[in-house]
Parts: sequence; C-alpha cells; structure tokens
Amino acid sequence: MGLQCGIVGLPNVGKSTLFNCLSNARAQAANFPFCTIEPNVGVINVPDERLIKLAEISKPQRIIPTTIEIVDIAGLVKGASKGEGLGNKFLANIRETDAIIHVLRCFDDENVTHVDGSVNPVRDKEIIDTELQLKDLETVEQRIARVQKQAQTGGDKLAKRLHEILVQYKAVLESGKSARTVEFENKEDQKLAKELFLLTDKPIMYVCNVDESSAAAGNKYVDAVREAVKDENAEILVVAAKTESEIAELETYEERQMFLEEVGIKESGVARLIQSAYRLLNLETYFTTGQVETRAWTYLKGTKAPQAAGVIHSDFEKGFIRAEVIKLEDFVKYGSDSACREAGKLSVEGKEYVVQDGDIMHFRFNV
Repeated sequence: MGLQCGIVGLPNVGKSTLFNCLSNARAQAANFPFCTIEPNVGVINVPDERLIKLAEISKPQRIIPTTIEIVDIAGLVKGASKGEGLGNKFLANIRETDAIIHVLRCFDDENVTHVDGSVNPVRDKEIIDTELQLKDLETVEQRIARVQKQAQTGGDKLAKRLHEILVQYKAVLESGKSARTVEFENKEDQKLAKELFLLTDKPIMYVCNVDESSAAAGNKYVDAVREAVKDENAEILVVAAKTESEIAELETYEERQMFLEEVGIKESGVARLIQSAYRLLNLETYFTTGQVETRAWTYLKGTKAPQAAGVIHSDFEKGFIRAEVIKLEDFVKYGSDSACREAGKLSVEGKEYVVQDGDIMHFRFNV
C-alpha cells in the first residue's frame, strides 16, 4: 500500500534538510523563506533488519523493501488559510498526504533567519495549527450549508448523521482545537468523518529539529514542545537534521554507525522517523521470501488474510483460498519452508486469519 507523509513547518525550520537526509534527494536548502515552492517527492526504503535476515537464508535474486513517499511542502506563514504566502498551494498539497510530519525549530543559530524573529517552537506550532484549523472550519461550514436542508427534512438519515458530525467538528475547531481530538466510536461515523479529508484530522508527528549537542537528550525547546502536545495523540521525535544529513553522505554502514555513536545516538533519525510513522498510521509488515525474491509488504494492523493478499495483487484477494503462514522466528530457526513444514511450524489459515507483524506468507488463490 502506498504511504505518503508530508513534511510541513514554518520557513527555515529545517524541512528541506530533513527531507534531503531522508530521501537522499537534493531539495534546495537555503536561508530564506519559500525556498521550496514545488513539493519535492522522495521515495525512501523502510529499514527492516528482518528482511536482511530472511534474505541471508533464502539467498534471493533480489531484495525489495517496502517504501514510504516523503513530500517536502513549501513553508507556511500566518494567513495561509486566506491564501497568504503560498497558502492555497500548501494546503492543497498537505490534503493529499496520509500523515503530517511537522518540523519545529528547536535550535539557536544567529546565521539562520527565523521568519518571526525568534526561536519559539510552541508559538510556531500554534501558528500552523491555527491556519489548518481555520481552513478546516471553512470546509466544515461549507459542508454544513450543503447538508443542513437534507438533514432537517428527516428523510435522509445519512445526511442527518453527517450534519451531526459536522456540527461536532465545528464546535471543536471554533474552540481552537484540531479535528483529530474528536473521537467516534461508531465505525460508520468514523468512515463519514474520514471522507471529509480534514487537514487537522490527519495523524501528526512533531519532529523537534535540534543542534548536534542536543541530539541525544533534547533541550529546553524540546521540553516545551512535549508539554504543549502532551494531550494530543501525536508522536514526538528529536532529530538533528543537519547532523543526519552529514551521516547520510557517508558511504558505508560502519561509518554511519560510528558517527551515530560519537553523538550519542543508537539509531539514525531516518529509521526512528519511519518507525514512528508506522506506529502513527497503525501499519505493520509481512514478508514473502524465496529464491527469486524476498520482499516486505505493508498492511493496516488488524487486516485479515484475503485483504493482505490483495496488497500484492487484487486477484489474490478475489480468488483467495488459503494462506500458509510461518512465524519469522521459526523460519530463522529451521531455515526453509520445507523444514518448517516438517517441524509443524507452518500453519494453514483461512479468510478470518488476522495477519501478524512479521508473518511470512504464501497465498493460494484461484481466479
């Protein structure tokens, strides 16, 4: 399944620098607002040690990791909801993404201009929150105007329920909160709410961009962000984007690990960001492996076997018969499908099987 995360933030907070070290693309990184005008798109491989373990055993002709698309979107400014700066373009680009990576400047550097004159990540966060909330409020009010008459006549139950959802969103947005703070227990309501494509309903991750000395432990700015978002259902990540971009330039894994150890970090910001994105979007990975190919596939947690098969090809889901499943640890222990089968470690599962993270799958189907 395709996954797209949009990197957003005020100008000059380190968005393009982070994008560069994530994708190894080379978005222009300059010290002035609106450096990024067209959204840069980079496709990055998802690092997964399990895939390497499987490949060492199967010795395939090719190894294919799963990927995430990262979009570097132009910097937002106050008034974007009314079209200021690159506002309308920014909001259109962000609406197309699955999740938001909100970069906050948490470092001091007199050589890097701040669009508002001083470093204050909480204020910066609130500026973008407000602009997105105002745009969502405009969207909600327009939809209310369209469905209100249908809802009031009483004949259209769907319109009535949608109207109730919109009214809930309107109240929350007018109070200065984001749409994601509204929770719906009813699955039908969740579906209706999702189809509104509200900007502030998207899952969000705050990336605190720090200097190298703060990469391991954070700093006062990071502490302020943690306090400000403690009641949000959001991921927080501390990354030294400039340092990460230097690490990305190194050619070997050993060199990169040595650099990380020198600054006191166990794992690169790239790996941590992707892992956080997966948690944020409730995603997991299953594998297929053999002599031709060892491959990782992404699916939504809770997915049943036929729908997981459909991630490979729609025909697999349509003609699903059964799935043969091996747990990763068993495959690593016994070393092959046939050895796992002989040891009783291969299970045959039907349409109701819920796929587990790390499963090795082989689908039987007939179309």
